[in-house]
Amino acid sequence: MGKIGIFYGGSPKGSTHKAAQYIGKNFGKGQVEYHNVSSATREDLEKYDCLILGTSAWGIGEMHQDWERFIDVLVEAKIEDKKIAIFGLGDQVEYPESFVDGMGTVFCRLPFKENVVGYWPTKGYSYYFSTAEKDGKFVGLALDEDSQPELTEERISKWVSQLREEFQLN
Repeated sequence: MGKIGIFYGGSPKGSTHKAAQYIGKNFGKGQVEYHNVSSATREDLEKYDCLILGTSAWGIGEMHQDWERFIDVLVEAKIEDKKIAIFGLGDQVEYPESFVDGMGTVFCRLPFKENVVGYWPTKGYSYYFSTAEKDGKFVGLALDEDSQPELTEERISKWVSQLREEFQLN
């Protein structure tokens, strides 16, 4: 299987970028390539067998502004044969009514939801509502750098182990 492409929205010093870097580190050197969606192309998406998509939630549950511009590129890309995983950042204390909704929006816009892997349990989080919750699980890894930063590394480590199996990398 080819390398993994991690596509994230946000600044080079932001939490989503840092989470993307840590996810890549857990896969190991040379396993992933990173793309900020502010400059990524359709061709970038199409060259990987596995995609990891990451966004924060801006305001009250919106996708990062870079994703607002990139989502149509994602929808039009030829990704029907790719495994896709999603991670999202949010703040369950300040925004419990829209926790990681940016991740939910990315999921909702995907044309091939059946290709999504990496569903994550909701246990250990405290929120009222999330568009990223489907059938009692998050559609991807939910991270809260504001209220639970001490859990981020462990969550990413466990999620990457799960993805190794679901991406069939073991």
